[in-house]
Amino acid sequence: MSSLYEKLAEQALAGTAPTEDQARQVIADPNIRLLPLLDAAFQVREQHFGREVMVHVLNNVQNGLCPEDCGYCSQNKDSEAPIRKYPMKSDEEIFDEAEKAAKAGASRYCMVLSGRGPTLERTKKFAQLIRDLKAKYPVEICVSAGLIDDEKAEILADAGLDRLNHNLNTSESRYPEICSTHTYEDRVSTLRSARKFGIGTCSGLIVGMGESTDDLVEVAFKLRELDVPSIPVNFLIPIDGNQVMSDGSLTPEHCLRVLCLLRFVNPKAEIRMAGGREGNLRHMQPLGLYPANSLFVEGYLTTRGDAARETYQMIADAGFTVSGNSDYDGPLPETNEFRLPGPLGDLLKPEVSAQS
Repeated sequence: MSSLYEKLAEQALAGTAPTEDQARQVIADPNIRLLPLLDAAFQVREQHFGREVMVHVLNNVQNGLCPEDCGYCSQNKDSEAPIRKYPMKSDEEIFDEAEKAAKAGASRYCMVLSGRGPTLERTKKFAQLIRDLKAKYPVEICVSAGLIDDEKAEILADAGLDRLNHNLNTSESRYPEICSTHTYEDRVSTLRSARKFGIGTCSGLIVGMGESTDDLVEVAFKLRELDVPSIPVNFLIPIDGNQVMSDGSLTPEHCLRVLCLLRFVNPKAEIRMAGGREGNLRHMQPLGLYPANSLFVEGYLTTRGDAARETYQMIADAGFTVSGNSDYDGPLPETNEFRLPGPLGDLLKPEVSAQS
């Protein structure tokens, strides 16, 4: 009789999702050993992505000033975290940072704009930025700008936007516990608008906010239902002043099990180790590359992260390679000199810890 590890790998390789009971076992059954589980996930990851790791760079083009109350985010209207708030960066800053991302070998340049969602005028401005960036730099463009309707999605699609990010973050039943100013269905609707006009979707979750095993399983299957091709898995970074803090569940093993779950349920998706990988996976980060095939370098929205060189060394030491972008013919960074200018990597005032 096949072991559960073999069944999970066989099913995923055939494009079949695990049963919900199997998915719960991946997360919560102490008899399911971690290393065989990671090996089973790697079989699926290797079939679709080989040993390559996609690298993403985030640019927080507007920080704070948000009317929403997402309790996990230090930019929300009720957070007391001492972040540095600023309006949208200039085109010159955005282009300079895109160039640095390309020279660092990034596959995708992700622009994030705080707020409920862009106005029609702001959407048109973003559309022009996307056209200009794609004409100049060999990176895909991803935008995360809040809620988007059909009209705005069509404008961004016409501009050539590669991906629109809008995370589900948690299960539908738990969503009111972390945010009250918009609904779970608002987020799902945004993803559907993007898909309607041919924009690739990027949507994931945040682990460590008090969710149950069933919540994790539910959101993993919802992402499968929505056929999301890019799934960032964030591990909550507790920041003093936020309403939602860590629930204490984020051991390195739990984080790795969540990554495996997402790989088995969404076998063809780009699974990304996103915010909080450094502080929560700690020395077990390289094992995360067995289920995941993507990560961010150089920090997140309001917290620091590992530098590009440090991350590339980890990837190489684990026996993987950086996929980079095929059109950029310059060297990948040999030192830690690659640092985006401005607030990225230093958005929090010194007294606020990026990890705990």
